[in-house]
Amino acid sequence: MMKTVILCGGRGTRLGEHGVSVPKALIDIGGQPVLWHIINLYAHFGLAKFILGLGHLGEEIKRYFAEHRATYQDFKLEFAPADHHSSESADDRSIAFVETGLETNTGGRIKRVESYLGDDENFCVTYGDGLADIDLRALINFHLQHGRIATLTAVHPQSNFGLLKVDSGGAVTEFQEKPPMKEWSNGGFFVFHRRVFDYLNENSILERETFERLADERQLMAYFHTGFWKCMDTFKDNVEFNQLWETGRAAWRVW
Repeated sequence: MMKTVILCGGRGTRLGEHGVSVPKALIDIGGQPVLWHIINLYAHFGLAKFILGLGHLGEEIKRYFAEHRATYQDFKLEFAPADHHSSESADDRSIAFVETGLETNTGGRIKRVESYLGDDENFCVTYGDGLADIDLRALINFHLQHGRIATLTAVHPQSNFGLLKVDSGGAVTEFQEKPPMKEWSNGGFFVFHRRVFDYLNENSILERETFERLADERQLMAYFHTGFWKCMDTFKDNVEFNQLWETGRAAWRVW
């Protein structure tokens, strides 16, 4: 079973007081933390072996899982995985908690969980704050078929601003309230071959030098996702996520 690394170490600096006292991955959506939603999404597609790359307020994430064992009773919780052998347990459903540093960048966090992947040739990675109605089986099949090192999911993010269409005389002819952008953006939901570790060091920024080098060498492919995608970057995003959940429009709930 392919393992999934969830990057849970970032600081929620744009979430106000929420990001100071609560890890971003534990921010609530519909009574459950973002992590619960991500885990359910991947498990729905049979991907139920997780490695959480912890950092800022990582102990709070461990405490949450310890206090909610009943919710995750189908998972083996590995709070102190000693080495890569822990990731090779026979359990089909497991969650390992790995301290990857308080200030470590995204690529560095992936590098620091390398040993926990064992001998797996390919693995998934996702951010701890993004949700989508993505078909993860199709994503993985796409990655395996093209045979290159890395796959990212390309999405059309929603504009933060309303857009105007104006005629030559200056009259507004149309107003669009925060439409999807036409440009493609990195939406996370990655699949990597283990050769990606040759492009990472202990503090790499995945989205900069790592992806730039992979792109230069034509080893980075985009899987185009045109459905729902949203990340929780601000408190306003959290409010919108909860509104979607409460009104039955949580498109990411595919399980």
